[in-house]
Amino acid sequence: MAIRRRRQPQRVIQEDKHRINSKITSPKVRVVGENVEVGVYTIIEALAIAEDQELDLVEISPKADPPVCKVMDYKKFLYEQKKRDKALKAKASKVVIKEIRFGPQTDDHDYEFKKKHAEKFLKDGAKLKAFVFFKGRSIIFKEQGQILLLRLAQDLEEFGKVEQMPKLEGKRMTMFIAPKKEKK
Repeated sequence: MAIRRRRQPQRVIQEDKHRINSKITSPKVRVVGENVEVGVYTIIEALAIAEDQELDLVEISPKADPPVCKVMDYKKFLYEQKKRDKALKAKASKVVIKEIRFGPQTDDHDYEFKKKHAEKFLKDGAKLKAFVFFKGRSIIFKEQGQILLLRLAQDLEEFGKVEQMPKLEGKRMTMFIAPKKEKK
């Protein structure tokens, strides 16, 4: 019987997005930054300027001729960038999709009950996916399904707008309604 060895997880080495200090390969660079006289310097002079200020030389624009390097605290720069990205991510809205299912011959009471739920979903800011599910031979009532979804769209007109008109896909007829944006 063979002995199985456990595989060790591979470590992911994260590469810096920018070349810094000795990793800059260009012989001449344009140096910018605070307390720095802007100009073109050899890489040795540029590194000396950064070292005098106890900061890093960071290649910002490698495709420029000569490449542009900035004298700055690289760790602080990365920290602020991460903080900015986190703030943007927090502001991004997450789209929630709620579903409501009908049959082609849904009666009025059930329709009203489901319509109230749809209103609540749209008021809460969620997208609505309303669909009619056709079982077996009920596919012959696809016109009734379309009428039902259009009626729902008309009833919910003040809460949301139709994003996709009723569309038959297999045994389902689907319609999407997006909430209307509230004016602040």
